[in-house]
This record gives sequence, C-alpha cells and structure tokens, in this order.
Amino acid sequence: MHNEKERPTEYFPDGTPIDDWFYDIGMPELEELGRPYVLTEYGIWDDGKVYTKEIQKVIDLAAEEGGGVLVVPPGTYLTGALYFKQGVNLYVSAGATLKGSDDISDYDLAETRIEGETCLYFTALINADGLNGFTMCGPGTIDGNGLKTWKACWLRWKWSNGTNKDGQRPRLVYLSNCRNVRIAGLNLQNSHFWTTHIYKCDHVKYLNCHIYSPAGPVAAPSTDAIDIDVCTDVLVKGCYMEVNDDSVVLKGGKGPWADSQPENGSNERILVEDCVYGFCHGCLTCGSESVHNRNIIMRRIQIKGAARLLWLKMRPDTPQHYEYITVEQIEGRVKEFLKIYPWTQYYDLKDRKDQPLSYAEHITMKDCDCVCDTFFDVMPDESQYLLSDFTLQDLRIRARVDNFSEDKLRSVVYENVQVEESTEPAESWHEVKGFQ
Repeated sequence: MHNEKERPTEYFPDGTPIDDWFYDIGMPELEELGRPYVLTEYGIWDDGKVYTKEIQKVIDLAAEEGGGVLVVPPGTYLTGALYFKQGVNLYVSAGATLKGSDDISDYDLAETRIEGETCLYFTALINADGLNGFTMCGPGTIDGNGLKTWKACWLRWKWSNGTNKDGQRPRLVYLSNCRNVRIAGLNLQNSHFWTTHIYKCDHVKYLNCHIYSPAGPVAAPSTDAIDIDVCTDVLVKGCYMEVNDDSVVLKGGKGPWADSQPENGSNERILVEDCVYGFCHGCLTCGSESVHNRNIIMRRIQIKGAARLLWLKMRPDTPQHYEYITVEQIEGRVKEFLKIYPWTQYYDLKDRKDQPLSYAEHITMKDCDCVCDTFFDVMPDESQYLLSDFTLQDLRIRARVDNFSEDKLRSVVYENVQVEESTEPAESWHEVKGFQ
C-alpha cells in the first residue's frame, strides 16, 4: 500500500500542472556518479600550473572507458576550457577549487551562443553539448578567476564605448542542447563574464548552489548568475545569488526578425523558489535578449538589497511576448519592486521598416512584504509594447515613491495593496560601481 501523503497538485500560471519532476530535489552523491577519476591520480597537481590538456585527457579517457566522474580533490587546480562528454560527470570535493585561467588564450574560439545570437566567440571554462544526464556537483568551488579581466574591461570602457563581447571574456559554465542536468551544491564564483548559461536545454536543476561575483572594490561586469536561453523545465531551488548584474535572466534572441529564426525561441516552465538574493541588478529579468517567456514562477524568496525584483526589458527592435509570470511570497529590500522600461542597448532594426510590437500580459505579483525606493516604475509606450492583465494583490510595501497608476496598464487587478511612505533606504546600491 502506498502510504506517502499525496501532494496537492500545483499549477503554472496558465493552469498547466507542475510536473512531479520539479519536486525531486535529492542531492547527488559521489557514489552514484560512476567510476571516479581523481585528478591527482593522473599527474595533475595543486602547483599553480595550468593543466588544461591533462584534465581534458582524463575526461576523454573516462568517456572511452564507459563513463564516470571527474573528481577534483582538495587543493586548487588551474585550467582553461574543458569539454565534458556523454557519461562523464564532475564532482568538486570539499576544500577543492577548480580555477579558471585568466589568460584568454586558454579558451578556444568556437561557434557559440552569446548575447542573443550564434556567432564565433570564446568557450567557457566548463562546456557540455548534447549530453543526457550530466551532473556537476559537490561542496567545492569552481572559480573563474576573473579579476584581471574585470579591471581590463573597466579600463577599456573608459577609453571607448565597446560591447560586452569586446572584452574577450569566457563564461564560467556553458551547457547547450543538454537534458536531465543537475548543478548541485557548488560554489560558482568570480566568473569573467556570465556565470552559468544554458541554451536549448531541458530539465535542468540548480540545487543549493552559491553563485557569487563582487560588486566591489573591483566590480565584476556582466556576471549574470543564471542565463536561461531557449530552455524548458528549469528548477532553481535553494540557491544564494549575489552578482554584479542580473541573477535569473530569461533570454532567447534579439533583432527585428528574432521570432522567426530557428536558433531563437521560448523559455517555458521555469520555477525559481526558496532562494536568497544578495546584491544584483535584477532578481528575475526578462531580456535584454528575449523573445517569448511563458509559465514562469518565482516564489518564497528573501532579498537582501537587490536593485529590482521583476524587470521586464522591452527591446524596441525585437518582437517580445512575456506572459503568465507570477512572483509571490517575496520578503526583503529591493530598490524597485516592478520595473518595465524600453531597453535600447545595441538597438538595431536592420532592414525592418516598422517597429515590432511587443506584449506583457498575465503578470501577477502577490503576497509580498518589501522595502523599496520605488514601488511601481513602469514606463508605458503603446507604440512599442502593450501591458495588460496585471494583478497586484496582497502586497505590503514600504516605499519612498509609490508611482502606481492604473492608466499605465490596459487592465489591472489592484487588491489589498498597502503602500506606506518610507524614508528608509532599501540599500546603499548607489555607491556600487557598475550599477545600471
């Protein structure tokens, strides 16, 4: 007889049931990951030398011998870009650090996905493509070692108005075309560029990770915590995120014809829950390269001084559709509770004569208790986008500025919302270098 108490069915915002897969949150154990391949057993040492080729040979050997797990033992081991293969997992032990080289020549150039397009760019420290069942986990640390790059970026941007890609920076983790992925327990920190980026993946779990990059004394520019790019069924649970850019970012393409290009697409069924945010530019951000996001939930979140809770970046050169997004059970300090603005970074209509029209609809924010600078920072522009079917419900807000006006939305449910005037600053982000 089945004695386990049945869990009540929960639903995504459009009424789709949340699949049982989202509730399986067991942490992986080393023993279940296959035969161990320990770095020090293959002449790879904690001695300051860069061991990219040697570590890759161990990954290749494990794949040839039927799979297993690359084990990083206690100590610090330097490497450039690594490419994981089917059946080979990664485990970083307690007291161990897998540390990225700060020399860009230790990262290959390849066709990859970056900033909403497929192009030639640098690979990441950890790379995997087309894998089914990949796990990277452990109590240890993967450190991008990005300080040298951050300093160079700020210096370059003082000299010219370059792009992010001009900085020639590797990401920490890039997974493409993968399924059944677990990223669990790891400390992921100090990335040169985006920290983790998943593209065209499905059934990916981030469990109890600590994702960090500094906002000072040298700010780590564009070090998003989790970039979700044309993915379905993603769980982010029990994570701590503090980065000098957006934390959970939904991407999917950019440009005037982005919705018709096969390399672009939707993000659907994304659940972010039971997480804690330190400083970041946005807790949940749609954009700046995004086409379609549907069935997104962020819930049971604590915030310790982030800049924006929900941020909808509306690109005037890209057709966008953000729908069925729910943000609920949020507590803490955030500069702006809801922000919706045009986003014009790298604006380019190319050969399109008309400006595409975008939509944000069925957006719900409820059951929140927050201290803000601004509660409702929304810029309507119906020549560019239409905002409809918003719900603001059961909110207790202490804010310096309210700014709510139902005229800014085509339709809104505004129910049991208390906005009290406050002179208390949400956080001292104005002093943080690199804040946008």
